[in-house]
Amino acid sequence: MVDTNTNTTPLLPLNPSVDRSTNHATTLQLLQAIVVAAAWFFDGQQTFITVFTDADPEWKCLDPVDPICKSASTPCGLKPGSWAWYPADTSIVSEWGLECADNKILLSFPASAFFAGCVFSSLLTSTLADSVLGRKLLLVLSCLIMSLGGAVTVFSPNIWVYSALKFISGFGRGSVGSSSLVLSMEIADHWWRDKIGVLGFTFYMLGFLTLPMMAYNMGQGLSWRLMYLWTNIPSLCYTIFLFCFVQESPRWLRGAPTK
Repeated sequence: MVDTNTNTTPLLPLNPSVDRSTNHATTLQLLQAIVVAAAWFFDGQQTFITVFTDADPEWKCLDPVDPICKSASTPCGLKPGSWAWYPADTSIVSEWGLECADNKILLSFPASAFFAGCVFSSLLTSTLADSVLGRKLLLVLSCLIMSLGGAVTVFSPNIWVYSALKFISGFGRGSVGSSSLVLSMEIADHWWRDKIGVLGFTFYMLGFLTLPMMAYNMGQGLSWRLMYLWTNIPSLCYTIFLFCFVQESPRWLRGAPTK
């Protein structure tokens, strides 16, 4: 016999129940959403860093009265010892001798490998945020891979290892923007969601704007490798903070495949 008197509480539809959990968000929830949006800052840095680390540095003639050297527009074809980079080792071009036309294709490999990693990441991880990993864990793993790949880049002995590490960094970066955008807006009150979304792109722009200041110091003779340290060590610290102090999306928890 079926007991018709059993009291059951029907589940609320997904959207109303999620909205109820985020309405009237506390200051802590809003701060968490801002912290999540800050992932775009490091995304912007890694996206554009090769503009500066892989650039053609300045060079000068060692003999100021050498007519051949003075008339040359590039150092290619000049005798060794008649010119020098100024300052030296501020770019992969000067460190690995990629200045001449035969090596221009090689010079494009690192940036191409980075964006190839982004494409592969988008294809392989696009559904993980909605299934087994959730928004937070996918964002943490993406930031971790991007940061570690970038940090280890400072040990690159040649352009081939450098390009491989750029691919790894790009693979991590592929899911940072989308995961950050979704998680930050699902944590925040619905009234703040559009503003948090715009804030992510603001962080992205600020991340890019920090690179010229670092590049200026490189122009004073510092190695391009330091630029990767200056951008990826803070990114690693951010990733640890994100894992420890930011909550998972209520929307994903409500419909999570596992409990």
